[in-house]
Amino acid sequence: MNTLVSPAPCHPDHVKDRFSNSADNLRNIAQEMLAYAKQRGASAASVEVSEGFGQAVTVRHGEVETIEYNRDKGLGITTYIGQQRGNASTSDFSPQAIRDTVDAALSIASYTAKDDCSGLPDADMLERDCTDLDLYHPWDLPVDAAIELAKQCEQAALDTDTRIGNSEGATVSVHEAQFVHANSLGFVGGYPSSRHSLSCAVIAGQNDAMERDYWYSVARDAADLLDAQQVGRIAAERTVRRLNARQISTMQVPVLFEAPIAASLLGHFTGAVSGGSLYRKSSFLLDQLDKPVFASHINIEDIPNIRKGLASSPFDDEGVRVQRRAIVENGVLRGYFLGSYSARKLGMRSTGNSGGNHNQILKPSGGSSGVLDFAGLLKTMSRGLLVTELLGSGINAVTGDYSRGAAGFWVEGGEIQYPVQEITIAGNLKDMFRNIVAVGNDILVQGSRQCGSILVEGMTVAGQ
Repeated sequence: MNTLVSPAPCHPDHVKDRFSNSADNLRNIAQEMLAYAKQRGASAASVEVSEGFGQAVTVRHGEVETIEYNRDKGLGITTYIGQQRGNASTSDFSPQAIRDTVDAALSIASYTAKDDCSGLPDADMLERDCTDLDLYHPWDLPVDAAIELAKQCEQAALDTDTRIGNSEGATVSVHEAQFVHANSLGFVGGYPSSRHSLSCAVIAGQNDAMERDYWYSVARDAADLLDAQQVGRIAAERTVRRLNARQISTMQVPVLFEAPIAASLLGHFTGAVSGGSLYRKSSFLLDQLDKPVFASHINIEDIPNIRKGLASSPFDDEGVRVQRRAIVENGVLRGYFLGSYSARKLGMRSTGNSGGNHNQILKPSGGSSGVLDFAGLLKTMSRGLLVTELLGSGINAVTGDYSRGAAGFWVEGGEIQYPVQEITIAGNLKDMFRNIVAVGNDILVQGSRQCGSILVEGMTVAGQ
């Protein structure tokens, strides 16, 4: 079998001291499964073998509430008998369990219907040179040190304002994992990764009113996390500012989506231009390729190779090479998110997005968009609603109709006046995307989708 990727891609030397299995062992298991699947009659197969561990410590009112530790492992195989597909998985790495899992996948495949779009990726699209994207940063954090860090985070929140009277706790989490993916076309690739976080949630009270809010920081490298006390202070400040919220009347006004939730709009867009939605014709953006779908100053890129990126990867879930792509260019839709199966259903080729988007970044251009800070966005809006929390999931993926419960702040004269709650914001995503007036430079990196706060013109706000 020809190996398209180096035998030990992207595995730092210190990985072997952190996991139960070496990278070589994971690769050997994967290769054994492929060989056994071929011996048992599979025409093609792909395997993924992984393991990981995590630690989470939560402190509430200065006392340890929970200490959780997990260590997981698993393997899964997809087998093909011609165009019939079967999949099976197990967490048992013993030789007999491995053979039984392969046999189970083949048995399932023998009963499934033929599908002319099923199968492994095209061989010429497999990644041949695994790039180290600096995704693995082990955090040697003893439990006592994690407890102390969580205590500092929570205490900073409680000390911020006398109205902070209760806490849901502060949590410090460590997670590390490694995997190997291999298929019968000769691809073998894998790498270790890490993801660490700090979070805090508190409750404020004044008169009869009580409000809750939170904040968190997440990164591949613990050194890139916000200071624990800063996380606590931000959580407290966000909570206190929500006290004494009012209702407002029903009206049509501009809506400013604060950066932490503005990324949800990118999520709705991604779902609409992903292969599964497109070939099932369950998307409000059907047949919109090379047509304007956003305001003309909006650009969106999918960037898989950001070092330490939360959604970076040298290849996708099928081993297909990834590439930096312009998804939206000056408002025009230039690309979809496709894996091999959905691409074949659409008569296209994989975009290296089996498993979803990579680091998706909205980069506005022209005018003041992308130059404005948060205060500048408020002044641009002048009068309207700042949304800081969304509730419910009233999204129709087929029509784009959008209706969600919300809370936030009323803005007059470009200044925040008072908090509001028990309202609903409504519109249609197609109109909302085209009516983006401006995007701020207050970008937060808390997940795979990154953008500043987004100002949308003319949404319906339903109040009392």
